[in-house]
Amino acid sequence: MHLVIDGYRGDLDRMWDVELVRSFLTDCPATLGMTRITEPEVLKYDAPKEQDSGVSGFVIIAESHISIHTFPNRDYVNIDIFSCQPFDHDQALSEVKSLFQLQDAKTWLLDRGLEWLDTEQGRNEVREQRTALDASSPDRPRV
Repeated sequence: MHLVIDGYRGDLDRMWDVELVRSFLTDCPATLGMTRITEPEVLKYDAPKEQDSGVSGFVIIAESHISIHTFPNRDYVNIDIFSCQPFDHDQALSEVKSLFQLQDAKTWLLDRGLEWLDTEQGRNEVREQRTALDASSPDRPRV
């Protein structure tokens, strides 16, 4: 599961706060039932083009990673929470909105990771694919 968040119109001081981002990356994995396996790497970037400046942070979790990139001069933040295990994406979004006091956010939830986590999931996926094929091809012989 990969949650992609584009956040807009938040608290600009929070977007510049390196320690706030570090704290979030330290605590967030546990609150979502994930296992942090590194300390977060967080840095402030003063870009040649002022609107590209901000704070970026990354933490590796046993399940994959969480990354944050803030662009305070654009009033924008993007966050990726990628895990090969399911997690509460509504809770994650709520925490991110609260962290940066975002007024608006666009999100995408992508299914990623292992093709089938277990045999039953594999069987269900094959059934769904066959059903979709049958529905889209009325002249196709049934399997």
